[in-house]
Amino acid sequence: MTGSDGVDDNKRATLRRFAALGAATPLAGISESAAADTGESDARDAIAGYLSTTPGAHFSKIRDDLQLGTGETQHHLRRLEELEVIERFRDGDYKRFVPAGRFDEFEKQALGYLRRETPRGMLVELLRNSDATAGDLATALDVSPPTVSKYAGELEEAGLLSREDGYAVERPGTVLILVVRHADSFGEGARRLARNADQFLEYNG
Repeated sequence: MTGSDGVDDNKRATLRRFAALGAATPLAGISESAAADTGESDARDAIAGYLSTTPGAHFSKIRDDLQLGTGETQHHLRRLEELEVIERFRDGDYKRFVPAGRFDEFEKQALGYLRRETPRGMLVELLRNSDATAGDLATALDVSPPTVSKYAGELEEAGLLSREDGYAVERPGTVLILVVRHADSFGEGARRLARNADQFLEYNG
């Protein structure tokens, strides 16, 4: 259904839901005041709110989840970057976005890989079971051993995994905090880990 101003009601509800989150962020006032004259604050606050709950999301996911047009998304992301509300980082072929000043380079790398299904599954499984072997990971994730090996190499190169003596997550406490804090955006495996995170805090320091 479309409202009197031509905006789809479902899109409007989605924007308002995330705009409410964006309005609660420390930098929301910058976004809102800058957009007030053009009536664009809802969309910008929605992006800010969305990225506060889904940091590391890439362009297409932001556009699709918020039901924005391609040009509209590009415009608002560019303006939010100019206002230093958000920042982008390159992750292979993806441009990913996070709230500005909140994550260090290691955390950005971790978020990028946590946004990918198989690497996320590997990291979550290793946080849950530090003794998991490549075979254990392949079984748990229902993927082939070569797939595990491929992503293990990528994770090692990104500084997220050590393969010196089996597999070990680098800075596991940091990765665990990212998973727990944003578990709802990472899927059921992350939510299961988050529900029992207190069991792993001592190990992960």
